[in-house]
Amino acid sequence: MAPEDRTRSAIPRTPHAPLPSRPLDEIDRAMLRALAADGRISNAQLARRVALPESTCAGRLRALREAGVIRGVHAEIDLAATGLPIEAMVALRFAGHTRQSMDSFRERIAAVPGVIAAYHVAGDDDFLVHVAVASSDELRDLVLDHLTAVEGIGHARTSLVFERIPGTRALA
Repeated sequence: MAPEDRTRSAIPRTPHAPLPSRPLDEIDRAMLRALAADGRISNAQLARRVALPESTCAGRLRALREAGVIRGVHAEIDLAATGLPIEAMVALRFAGHTRQSMDSFRERIAAVPGVIAAYHVAGDDDFLVHVAVASSDELRDLVLDHLTAVEGIGHARTSLVFERIPGTRALA
């Protein structure tokens, strides 16, 4: 494997897991819906909810994790309650589209204080960066010191988030 191929493969380029070895059935989907609603549900409760023996449920859950279908279970945090009441989406556009500049940005962005997530997108912009900060001054500094200071960024547009409206779960 050439050095550049190793570098490329070390940087995940997709938010999607590879397809599981078997198609998801209705029981798998019911398990996923239950976990999406309550990630803290016990295996015993989950097994009852989907009408499976506990050992079978645990095995299916393990298989879903190993296949990458379940990538983690997370707490939903009220950012304002943690002292970060200002959320924004920062749209970034690169002046040129070299693999080196994109890869460099992708490697750095997760370590920037205040970044919740970054999305590599198609369209006019190249990345959308979701950030949370304590003040408008911190937002300005984050954008100027950490986002637009990145080599290759040609344009940035910041939009304040007034309200986050949860969507329906994809596993209806």
